[in-house]
Amino acid sequence: MSSRPGPLDHFYTVILAGGRGTRFWPQSRARRPKQFLNVLGQESLLQQTLARLRPIAPPQRTWILTNQSLRKQVLRQLPDVPPRQVIAEPVQRNTAPAIALAAHLLQQQDPDAVMGVFPSDHVIGKPATFHRILRRGAKAALGGHLVVLGIRPKWPETGYGYIEFPAGTSARSATPQPVVRFREKPRRAAARRYLDAGNFYWNSGMFLWQARTILREIERFLPATADALSQLRPLNSRQFSASLRRHYAACDNISIDYGVLERADKMAGLPCPDFGWNDVGSWEAVYQLLPKDKRRNVLRSPVQLLSADGNYVDSDKLVALVGVQDLIVVDTPDALLIARRQDSQKVADLVKEFEVGGLTGLL
Repeated sequence: MSSRPGPLDHFYTVILAGGRGTRFWPQSRARRPKQFLNVLGQESLLQQTLARLRPIAPPQRTWILTNQSLRKQVLRQLPDVPPRQVIAEPVQRNTAPAIALAAHLLQQQDPDAVMGVFPSDHVIGKPATFHRILRRGAKAALGGHLVVLGIRPKWPETGYGYIEFPAGTSARSATPQPVVRFREKPRRAAARRYLDAGNFYWNSGMFLWQARTILREIERFLPATADALSQLRPLNSRQFSASLRRHYAACDNISIDYGVLERADKMAGLPCPDFGWNDVGSWEAVYQLLPKDKRRNVLRSPVQLLSADGNYVDSDKLVALVGVQDLIVVDTPDALLIARRQDSQKVADLVKEFEVGGLTGLL
């Protein structure tokens, strides 16, 4: 008599690695974005993501979605992942088509596939707790739910979307909870209300579901994407790459949140206990994660300080700081960034200015 399959028996990890990471300029560039940088430790954020997921699914059950210009870097950094499972989008689209493509390929390979979708540039400080949460989420996915991981907020953050759970929801709950509503990035006053209410959680951008479940929802809400993917040749066919180039452009350019999750019926959320999550969304986040000297400086360079406190410095040359506080200083061979730590999110706006001004050599 065979035993019942466990929640991880058909579990696959899908890592989204096509982002630009513009808030990490000048180190992050179009051809070497944030996920490939060693901003925390000796390995890149992408390599750390794969290592963190190994106990849940080995590299042989890992798929990477990236773009044409980054695929070779992915292969260099992740040699254990089979090259056929590193898929390059031929044109830039949002997360809904990328996830739909991964689900389409997994469904062909394993009709019972359960997939976890993960950004390539997050940090998890408590991996054992994280693994327990994923096992719980995979079990819920086997029941036909679309599962999103919710992070209990620690401050009134305006840069994240929120998940509204039923009143009284607690991170101690052992089962997924219904999602009342997804909330867009709020203004400060609303973020404060969400924090005080206790049943609003940050949307982590990590999801779990059966491949066939998300494909049904894609067909329901994004029929153009479903139709385009239905015309792809099988992955092991010589014509796969050509058919992907021919049909992928017809997919909807929309996020999975807007395109599907905000309208789906069987949406569930896991209000997670603390597992040390950080989306490493800015130089300020890196500053917060790294050890500091007695004057709260993070120094990754030869530095001479005089009355300088709370600064982040990363440079290949000597940097002297006199009488300054709470600065970000990042130096590269062709560019130097100096910003207040509190303005580190605005670096992305700076990159947009470069684009408008035609300064493509700095992107």
